[in-house]
Amino acid sequence: MSSLKNKTVLVTGGASGIGLLVGELCLKQGAKRLLIWDIDAKKLTETVEALTAKGYEAEGYITDLSDTVSIEDAARQVIAQHGGIDILFNNAGIVIGKLFEDHTAADIQKTLAINVEAVMQVTRLLLPSIIARKSGHIINIASAAGLTPNPRMSVYAASKWAVLGWSESLRLEMESEHPGIKVTTIAPSYINTGMFEGAKAPLLTPILEPDFMARRIVEAVNKDEIMVLEPASVNLLPVLKGLLPTRVFDFVADHVFGVYHTMDQFKGRKP
Repeated sequence: MSSLKNKTVLVTGGASGIGLLVGELCLKQGAKRLLIWDIDAKKLTETVEALTAKGYEAEGYITDLSDTVSIEDAARQVIAQHGGIDILFNNAGIVIGKLFEDHTAADIQKTLAINVEAVMQVTRLLLPSIIARKSGHIINIASAAGLTPNPRMSVYAASKWAVLGWSESLRLEMESEHPGIKVTTIAPSYINTGMFEGAKAPLLTPILEPDFMARRIVEAVNKDEIMVLEPASVNLLPVLKGLLPTRVFDFVADHVFGVYHTMDQFKGRKP
């Protein structure tokens, strides 16, 4: 089991939402310090000040995860100041919910840069420090969207399919080459953080509350879980997709569970 006690924890996109809740839970469970990467300077400052006022050790780094140079700069600072980290939560992500034909080049580039490339680059840069400690944990926040196609989510779904494949491959490499380092992949359905404002919950798949999901993520770290699918109904997706012919799966996903219409009224987080 991975213990959080006296560990240095880094959370990307950790100044608000699920990232902040996860970071707070880690501190409550005895983490030595929390390092937060976020692009929102105001929220980052407020979050660090609030945590410090509670007696925790927290430090913020203004980081643009769509920019590899910014990621490299932040990683250099972390290594120089703290020698590296023990636990990494690749939490940051964005969604642009619209028909693929309406996407701009910038929409595609930004989604893939933050949701896919940043996850890999952050891990690439910080992994040597985790390996040097011969133990650690990498948690990658993917999505149930990486398990099924969905209209108006084509680029987002593609990015999360990529994270799932990369994360599971990384896990196998760590188990073979560095068995003290654990990798957990988290694939939740919609979470009530505002990121998916306007999205409709599919049948038997309630929209998750942030507090529940944050606790579930930290629990998965404590138990060294490999894959977390939430809510429980998400576990049906790979089974149904593997067993049913494509047209039959489409019918069930569309007309029975309503998955293919969940993004019809999507608004997203307000600027």
